[in-house]
Amino acid sequence: MIVGFVGLGAMGLPMAQNLVKRQFRVRGFDMRREAVQALEGAGGMPAGSAREAAEGADALVLMVVNAAQAESVLFDAGALDALAPGATVILMATCPPAAAKAVADRVVATGRSFVDAPVSGGVVGATAGTLTIMAAAPQAIFDAAKPLLSALGDKLFHVGQEPGQGSAVKTVNQLMCGVHIAAAAEALALAEKAGIDGKIFLEILGGSAASSWMLKDRGPRMLEDEPRVTSAVDIFVKDLGIVLDAGRASKAATPLAALAHQLFLSASAQGLGGQDDSQVVEVYRALAGLK
Repeated sequence: MIVGFVGLGAMGLPMAQNLVKRQFRVRGFDMRREAVQALEGAGGMPAGSAREAAEGADALVLMVVNAAQAESVLFDAGALDALAPGATVILMATCPPAAAKAVADRVVATGRSFVDAPVSGGVVGATAGTLTIMAAAPQAIFDAAKPLLSALGDKLFHVGQEPGQGSAVKTVNQLMCGVHIAAAAEALALAEKAGIDGKIFLEILGGSAASSWMLKDRGPRMLEDEPRVTSAVDIFVKDLGIVLDAGRASKAATPLAALAHQLFLSASAQGLGGQDDSQVVEVYRALAGLK
């Protein structure tokens, strides 16, 4: 199987490399030449454009930033037309459910298949091949895509038959993630305000009923001056915005997501948009008069 892969970022590159390791023939493209060279060094095939990556491919994986980039790759750059007849487009970016469905409709109209398959697990999961994948597609199309998807994640869920349902699950996931990070940051700032050592605080809460995966993962990085970026503040500005849009569309109240969104927005406005999302803690520290 020839797989076109567009979007060789922090997660996309190790995902494409994992496909190469599993004997898929991967032709990749990214705007950053060094990312394409890294894939080539791992045994993949370099492409000079999105259309070239898709040329004659049996599947096209899109690990781009958002739905607008997916549309640009598929329709403006000509990647969809370059695919083999009957090929499958696998959209793995975090997108609004309605946007994923709109892209799917245009793909299916050309006689090709579409899988709405956003992921969770970050850079660590992408590198280890342990991503959680929330896939929505008709059963036969899901079954055909399963070997490829299984090479990228060890927790593969078929969440529905309709495009947009995978994105809906990812939207709810991001609601929980954003709120959990914000809650952890608020708690840590309060502890610091009380004069409690942050490391001791995290050790205590990490083993208590108040613990969460996000507390254990992001908490230690909240104590670092310049932590490694595994997911940026601006990612949650985008994703929590998607949550709020989904809530409005379905008339479901999302007040906690709205508050968390404001805090990530504030962090971005303070110049922290490109830093690790754990650095939303700086907003709380400022509010507490710690900085």
